Amino acid sequence: MEPDASQPKQPRAEPVLNGLRAPLARLREHPLARVGPGLITGVADDDPSGIATYSQAGAQFGFGMLWTMPLAFPLMAAMQLMCAKLGRVTGKGLAANIKDAFPPAVLYAVVALLLVANTLNIAADIAAMGEAAQLVSGIDRHLSTVFFALATLILQIFVPYHRYVAFLKWLTVSLLAYAAVLFVVHVPWREVALRTVWPHLELNANAAAMVVAVFGTTISPYLFFWQASEEVEDMHTHTGSAPLVDDAREAPAELQRIGWDTWSGMLYSDLTAWFIMLATAVTLHAAGVTDIATAAQAASALRPLVGDFAYLLFSLGILGVGLIGVPVLAGSGAYALTEVLGWPEGLERKPRDARGFYGIIAVSVLAALAIQFSSISPMKALLFSAVVNGVVAVPLMVVILLLVSRRTVMGAFTASRPVLALGWIATAVMGAAALLLLLL
Repeated sequence: MEPDASQPKQPRAEPVLNGLRAPLARLREHPLARVGPGLITGVADDDPSGIATYSQAGAQFGFGMLWTMPLAFPLMAAMQLMCAKLGRVTGKGLAANIKDAFPPAVLYAVVALLLVANTLNIAADIAAMGEAAQLVSGIDRHLSTVFFALATLILQIFVPYHRYVAFLKWLTVSLLAYAAVLFVVHVPWREVALRTVWPHLELNANAAAMVVAVFGTTISPYLFFWQASEEVEDMHTHTGSAPLVDDAREAPAELQRIGWDTWSGMLYSDLTAWFIMLATAVTLHAAGVTDIATAAQAASALRPLVGDFAYLLFSLGILGVGLIGVPVLAGSGAYALTEVLGWPEGLERKPRDARGFYGIIAVSVLAALAIQFSSISPMKALLFSAVVNGVVAVPLMVVILLLVSRRTVMGAFTASRPVLALGWIATAVMGAAALLLLLL
């Protein structure tokens, strides 16, 4: 039916919309609107295997390991910031940059160790998720493990990244579960504050192994590869964006966004790890429970101490961060290997356009799943992967520092002296911890 021309026209909405466009534009430009790779990387750092490590640190040493977190924060943030800038400035992932700047032997050694450590780490993560699901639902842990492994694999292969990452951002809220435990138990805050800034533990093999494990799971090679590649992925999702070495017009806004995203994401990660250590110290360690093999065991042990509510939050938190951590682990290895081989790669590509990339993800997850049905202990695999991460990280960090210092790589966007200083300190700390483990 044609509209009646005699009827007065309704006022148009443009004046209202015009009035809203400016604040909406400012909202879109706010750093919070584009929080992404840094936040996801930070949360993936606190995956179930990381939770198990931090839980064991709190249960075994009480407040004795709290000091590692304020020390780790600026160091991990500096390393991740350099990796993020490397990806956004060059438009290439970390492996591709290493391939261009270093001998093949360096590249192959780093990527091979990364894939081994990642597969073992995925095995530990999905094992913890299966156990946590069994605690909450009663479903057999092996069935739950298979379900979560296949679910993460299907999401990565068949869901476009720009949709998947929105899902991952919501899951980051699950990390708040660990802070909730502290509201139902007594915490000696004066002693906690002292031990957070002043170490107090015996230098022996057990302490050295725990320090290496804590730093190895906090400053991990797979996070370096992931964040660099996700900056490249993020760049490709924005029409008209180009590597900053080719087009510097976006540099001020992009570098500000990367700084905000990375520092806030690492702070969130670091605080969560500190809360996990503290929560297990004031509950498990105080009750004489000093040996925690899995994150799910930590949740189970917490139940009689802090009640069903905190126990349930802790268990659900394991599932939430596992759904983030497993794709990051599998994806970082896939990015690294496909960059080495020169294959098409990227989570925004359809499976038929990046078969090798998605094939590597599938092999990593399925190999990790096979470990669950073998005689290999997932938690022994976790400890091995944490130590491997701690050792492999040292030469890789040296390579990253050299890359971001070169004008031939970064153009006018080489890393600043303060960030480089923090990076070298991080490398020295990681190297000293690994050396201490070998000597004791």
